[in-house]
Amino acid sequence: QVRLTESGGGSVQTGGSLGLSCAVSGYSGKSICMAWFRQAPGEDREPVASVNQNRYIKYTDSVKGRFTISKDNNKNSVYLQMNSLKPEDSAMYYCAVRLGTYCAFDEGDYAYWGQGVQVTVSS
Repeated sequence: QVRLTESGGGSVQTGGSLGLSCAVSGYSGKSICMAWFRQAPGEDREPVASVNQNRYIKYTDSVKGRFTISKDNNKNSVYLQMNSLKPEDSAMYYCAVRLGTYCAFDEGDYAYWGQGVQVTVSS
């Protein structure tokens, strides 16, 4: 059974940085897409970034140049480094995994989800 365990997050002031980690267990295959989504109160969940086993990376426009997604194949983990944080980045952040090569940017395409970690950016 695929299981995602997230860590990181927390509170920071505008302009600060935070890092998120997500460890994937229960799957050792090579074809995997790992992504981060976020959901603010009263808002729909939205994609933030994704990376596949070939390190093809995609970002949503609002985080380009500020966030960096990376993965460690040996540890089967994905990370999200968030710099220059803004109050509008405040949300619950979720790690998600899709088995296969194609990295969709639609939450419906992801079968496995972490429990979520809170990121709060104060002005």
